[in-house]
Amino acid sequence: MLAKKRILLVIGGGIAAYKCLELIRRLKERGAKVRAILTTAAQEFVTPLSVGAITGERVFTDLFDLTAEHDIGHIRLSREADLVVVAPATADLIAKMANGFADDLASTALIATDKPVLIAPAMNPRMWSHPATRRNVARLKEDGVLTVGPNSGAMAERDEFGAGRMAEPMEILGAIEEMLSPQQQILKGRRVLVTSGPTHEPIDPVRFIANRSSGKQGHAIAAAARAAGAEVVLVSGPAEVADPQGVRTLHVESARDMMAAVEENLPVDCAIFAAAVADWRVADASDQKIKKDAGGAPTLHLVENPDILASIARHHTLRPRLVVGFAAETEQVVAHAKAKRERKGCDWIVANDVSPATGIMGGDLNTVHLVSAAGVEDWPSASKAEVARRLVARIAAALGEAGR
Repeated sequence: MLAKKRILLVIGGGIAAYKCLELIRRLKERGAKVRAILTTAAQEFVTPLSVGAITGERVFTDLFDLTAEHDIGHIRLSREADLVVVAPATADLIAKMANGFADDLASTALIATDKPVLIAPAMNPRMWSHPATRRNVARLKEDGVLTVGPNSGAMAERDEFGAGRMAEPMEILGAIEEMLSPQQQILKGRRVLVTSGPTHEPIDPVRFIANRSSGKQGHAIAAAARAAGAEVVLVSGPAEVADPQGVRTLHVESARDMMAAVEENLPVDCAIFAAAVADWRVADASDQKIKKDAGGAPTLHLVENPDILASIARHHTLRPRLVVGFAAETEQVVAHAKAKRERKGCDWIVANDVSPATGIMGGDLNTVHLVSAAGVEDWPSASKAEVARRLVARIAAALGEAGR
């Protein structure tokens, strides 16, 4: 997919710079040619030697390098690439890009490029939320710069947590593949609804019941459907990933919230239920924090949540033409998925093995089985972005056949 594509990777000065070594390796696996620019600060975290060993190319660091600049190297670097990627995109680099600074090789190449630019922001949560950073990011988006991430999580600094973690290498790879291998508008004129992430069912104001789900696969599906030309509504629980660009995203907490949002956004041509909805909720959640006492653990009375997939698949008037469910299993994956498809009344089930050993839950790769009335397709392991694109292609073909 990326064979012979030329990537200029600008590595900024953040602790996340080490992830770029994995990103380069993944790009090379897919046939891409990678050149790298390291800022002065980046060299405090990764060395030109380590980056060059993986790219197989000379690494560029100095604007006034006589060897490179005799033929205007910063212009040549930026123009010969098919795509410029900035990772990690620090607050400083983002500010330079937004305001047109050109005081080193990285910023000069970025202002000289006429090619698409993708940034993967990475910084402390307070720096990410600072008004100056928000203004700079907004300006870059207006200029057509695309972003991937940042994600939420623990920071390098002790006791720091929040939005600011650089997207993982496979997430950045998925964004690169989407930019350089754009899908045809195979879903143009179609309306698609996707659910994603977990739901949180409150026990009290500080505790909840939930399933383990990052939202990566559901968000990737929404992004792929949008790239294929569909009008997309994404109903997302508390996911760990950023909202996909160009997609109308509705944020919900509980299964009942998700059910209401789904119903409010019907009719659609296709509904894809990738969310990991909690099966149960506490019948009477406490308004106050439940305190530990000598009486032992409290007894929680659980009741079933609404079955969103089955409800929509069996809807008498607003059932989508194609209803796709997901089955996250730890044993007898295909057998359970077949039974679930019959039980829920949906058209397809996308099933995967989420046993801890697979690393799929929360990871960047997925291995799925597409279960339909026609049988079972075993798909090879791929990035979640690639699984999403393949699923969208199948959906477009199915909707096309249904419309004949």
